[in-house]
Amino acid sequence: MSTEDNPLFDDPNAALREIAQNPAAYAHYLADFHRVALDMAAKLEVLQRETRVHCRGTRVEGDKLGQAFLRSFPVEKSLHDIIKHLKGVTSGLEKSAHKRHAHDEKVKEVKKQRKEKAQFKARKDHPPLQAAPETPGQQGAQSSNMGYGDPTSIYNLDRRESA
Repeated sequence: MSTEDNPLFDDPNAALREIAQNPAAYAHYLADFHRVALDMAAKLEVLQRETRVHCRGTRVEGDKLGQAFLRSFPVEKSLHDIIKHLKGVTSGLEKSAHKRHAHDEKVKEVKKQRKEKAQFKARKDHPPLQAAPETPGQQGAQSSNMGYGDPTSIYNLDRRESA
């Protein structure tokens, strides 16, 4: 099979389509992104600390108390916002993997419920054969032997208990 005949080479989203169809592959794929995002967050936190130390320590002659902090605040805030959004991304990746797994569990449960409902409806529409209504004389005989006294075939009619 050549590359022109293979639809996987024609469609750039084919690999992602396969991943989306398999919850385990989906979780594994998102876990890779999660690891990268956590690594980025850890490095950005170190960068934030080092930037804070450097920017707050950079003083210009004639600075009053707190002016170095005020100059460093926009830089610190921008890094803080990036880290905050990155943490949101990591938690979103985790949620997405869990929700994808929950979706498959829900689909299995719905299939099971529909099958049970169809079986219940079939029993309701076609109930099993029931015995004919009993006469008052037969009720006493049947209740004493709990339903075991009725003949099961024409060959054991002579063994039937009388009322």
